[in-house]
Amino acid sequence: MRRTMGKLLAVVALAGSLAAATAGPALADPPVLPQPQDIVGVGSHTTGPLFNAFSAAYNSYLTGLGDTTSPRLYSWDSTGPSPITTKAGAPAIVRPYDVGTGLAAFNSVFPAGIDFVRADRGPQGGDPTTDVFVALAKDAVSWTATNGGHAPANLTAAQLRNIYSCTVTNWRQIEPSLANATIKPFLPTAGSGTRSFFLAAIGNPIPGPCVTTGPQENQGTDPVLNDPDVVFPYSVGHYVGQVYYGRATTTDAPGPLTVRNVNGIAPVNTTAQTINAAFAATAFGRVLYDVVRQAEWTATDAHGQALRNVFGNLGWICRNSVATVLIKTHGFLTLPLAACGSSTHS
Repeated sequence: MRRTMGKLLAVVALAGSLAAATAGPALADPPVLPQPQDIVGVGSHTTGPLFNAFSAAYNSYLTGLGDTTSPRLYSWDSTGPSPITTKAGAPAIVRPYDVGTGLAAFNSVFPAGIDFVRADRGPQGGDPTTDVFVALAKDAVSWTATNGGHAPANLTAAQLRNIYSCTVTNWRQIEPSLANATIKPFLPTAGSGTRSFFLAAIGNPIPGPCVTTGPQENQGTDPVLNDPDVVFPYSVGHYVGQVYYGRATTTDAPGPLTVRNVNGIAPVNTTAQTINAAFAATAFGRVLYDVVRQAEWTATDAHGQALRNVFGNLGWICRNSVATVLIKTHGFLTLPLAACGSSTHS
């Protein structure tokens, strides 16, 4: 009887956790000031909402085990008041608003204040070799345009390259039947991983004078994007989470934008409500990472163990069923188990 009741309670607890995992947007920023031993991150907006949910679920997981001493997990959003004090004892810093500014803070300020950076790109030349990129999930990047606007349903990678190099500036240069209107290409902030990945996927054009830089990645609610001629790159996973899983908020939503096809391949499987696996298998599919320091990642002390307990192949993100549900209901694809938690660097 005890074993049966124990199993029943375990099933009820798991069901409650899964229900919480599929709920709407998690609260932004840490609800309390993290302590020096806690695992604290900043960086990309693409996985910001996911990490808010991770934080709540992981900390509840530890509490459920009766563990009151292990480091807790916290994540600072890419938008909000600035400066921020990431944890007790750390100096105030300008809030990082993308992976680029997150890595700059990670590698230049009081090291103990930031333990990981949310990264929506892989390692690049110029990244310190001591920055280790730990694989988290699979995503893809496509382009968006205003619903009911002048853009077609599909553009090729070559057409996107020409739009962003400003050698094609009018829709009729794409197709004579389209509107006689000037195309308005936009890019996210300069340090955005979505920006750098998208440009690489379309052939690394040097953005021309017709390109406007500035909107926060994956936030179609920015008023400048509400235009019939806008073209704007977007995380497909973040879009899926916003549209199909209730992850949108008043400011973090597609707004008037809809994600479009590239080379005739749809980015979203609307039946399964996931990233289209065929699209993710193209050059527009990407791996999302968390960046940690090599010395800390391999350390045998409590801090190194805490990092691996969260991000490692045997850690909570890769092995816990609630974490798996959170990845899926934020719109991303889980990695094969052998790949999850694997590490690389520049």
